[in-house]
Amino acid sequence: MTTDHTTSTPYRAHHTVGGVTVVTLQGEIDLLAVPELAARLDALTEGPRPDLVLDLRPVSFIDCAGLGVLCRALRRARARHGRLRLVTDSARFLRILRCTSLAGAFDIRSRWPEGLAGPAHGGS
Repeated sequence: MTTDHTTSTPYRAHHTVGGVTVVTLQGEIDLLAVPELAARLDALTEGPRPDLVLDLRPVSFIDCAGLGVLCRALRRARARHGRLRLVTDSARFLRILRCTSLAGAFDIRSRWPEGLAGPAHGGS
């Protein structure tokens, strides 16, 4: 029996609106997807005062490795006097955050923050 471990890119697109970088994540954020996603989020949080919004609505699954990369991005943003916000309407994801005592660590929105455009279709 063979197992197919191919993964798609964990982020679909990112764009910047008024200094805020919006990243739309997709699919499964798991151990296989984390290295690529961590590299992208590290690059987006390397400068001073990063301001990121991660749209998690298209994410179908997240494991502890995925939570770890979100926590790393949050720590990096805060260390550089920036912020990271999550957009999700997933009751399952919110329950995971509560069970891991991470719900209070993140600024979580169920819809887009005021003044930000919706998800980009092309991205960069």
